Amino acid sequence: MRFQDRDQAGRQLAGLLSRFRGRPDTLILGLARGGVPVAAALGSELGLPAGVLPVRKLGIPGHAEVAFGALAWSGGQSGGQVVRIVNRSLVTRLLALGLAQSSFDEVERRERAELERRAARYPGSAHELGGKTVILADDGLATGASMRAAVEAVRGAGAVRVVVAVPVASLTAQASLAPLTEAVLCLHTPGQFHAVGSYYGVFEQLEDDDVVRLLPGASG
Repeated sequence: MRFQDRDQAGRQLAGLLSRFRGRPDTLILGLARGGVPVAAALGSELGLPAGVLPVRKLGIPGHAEVAFGALAWSGGQSGGQVVRIVNRSLVTRLLALGLAQSSFDEVERRERAELERRAARYPGSAHELGGKTVILADDGLATGASMRAAVEAVRGAGAVRVVVAVPVASLTAQASLAPLTEAVLCLHTPGQFHAVGSYYGVFEQLEDDDVVRLLPGASG
């Protein structure tokens, strides 16, 4: 265990982001749901606005903990859209092993519906990102699939600089994101990565009400 909880981890993480303190062109977005407490703590420590970016992992049918892709919400005040990334080589191999395309389609349909529901529910889901630096925060990175979708979403919405900030990440996830961003800032990158929750003393399941409470009336 490295961190007491997500709030404490976010406050520690702020030390790596001091150069962004109070900058008017910078916004922090927490990946929902687990990244929202981290983003809220960063925003409080750095004097920056914090919002939420809904994301959903696309889990392999029958092995939901393993991602074959991810969805992220790219939202502005004039509307929003879903950004989709898929590991096509992995899907091709799984189809060859006998998994049906319809099972992948069903996972995406379900997760897309949940993503859109969350985007409508959460304050701070509509952001005007043109010309801004966006700090994307999460509670940890295992594969990095959801974060890659988030990076594409904010790039597509006009962000000119994207920084990923997390308390803990696998070496693989950190390396995969580095070419896509201006920086990947992380407090702990263990050589042998375990589940994200294993690095926290308290790692409770967050609900919609927790997001709303942490980011009341947030806007970008």
